[in-house]
Amino acid sequence: MSSPRYNTLPHHGRFGYSAIHQRPDFRWPDGKRLAVYLGFNIEHFAFGEGLGANLGPVSPHPDVLNYTWREYGNRVGVWRCLELFDALGLPAGTLVNTALYEHCPDVIAAFVARGDEIIGHGHTNAERQGSMPEEVERELLIDCRERILQHSGTAPTGWLSPWIAESPLTPDLLAETGYRYSLNWCHDDQPVAMHTRAGRLWSIPYPQELNDIPMIMGRQMDMKDFAQMIVDNFDEMLVQSLGQSLVMGIALHPYIVGQPYRLRHLRRALQHIAAHRDDIWFTTPGRIAGAMDERFPA
Repeated sequence: MSSPRYNTLPHHGRFGYSAIHQRPDFRWPDGKRLAVYLGFNIEHFAFGEGLGANLGPVSPHPDVLNYTWREYGNRVGVWRCLELFDALGLPAGTLVNTALYEHCPDVIAAFVARGDEIIGHGHTNAERQGSMPEEVERELLIDCRERILQHSGTAPTGWLSPWIAESPLTPDLLAETGYRYSLNWCHDDQPVAMHTRAGRLWSIPYPQELNDIPMIMGRQMDMKDFAQMIVDNFDEMLVQSLGQSLVMGIALHPYIVGQPYRLRHLRRALQHIAAHRDDIWFTTPGRIAGAMDERFPA
């Protein structure tokens, strides 16, 4: 008789196991097999308190070194990246902290003017939502959605939690407050339907390795190597997609890749992908979720 200690492990209950090669076949618009998107994270941080990525050793607040390094992204890096996206004609899935509407509204307005998708990314990355009580988390999701609608004209359909921090109820609350998809789960190369109290919520693949924070800041990878990583990932997924439709996201932050010496390498990587635009669907996460709704009605 087996020991109770080795019974079934706790499970999230949001979706079951599914092997990548055992699923219904489908194609993206125009018969494409590989969908590629930029997950461009524009963030604002509280001065003198809270969380934030760090360039150097963390100092007691006010941590001027790390705060101003991140703020470079909003003052300079974001505009350099925008010039690059414009030059290559690439859309962006723009993930925004709503605190930016007060701090530097011109930044978000520039992406809205391009027709880019605005995706909810909390009010500030100085805090996590995973430890919030249910009603406080619900209030955050509603406030961000309404604020984006008010200032940018379209309510967001997607969400990425600051620091990808979830409570056990986050998928339920997202579906209940009008969001159609989440970028928090990074477990697949195809969209996955998640069960929630309010019905289906799409999980759109979001990269945790093809992501400048864990690679460049966490693993201390040089940008030329990160750029090559983007190229290699794209080339391999282009081959893999001959057999089934896939999603490739690239997660970027302007205070990192907007630094001039890094931007040169990002340009090389994105030029490589743009040269294959006839072979791929370069899109946004919201359009991917919309395509899944069309192909797999609820």
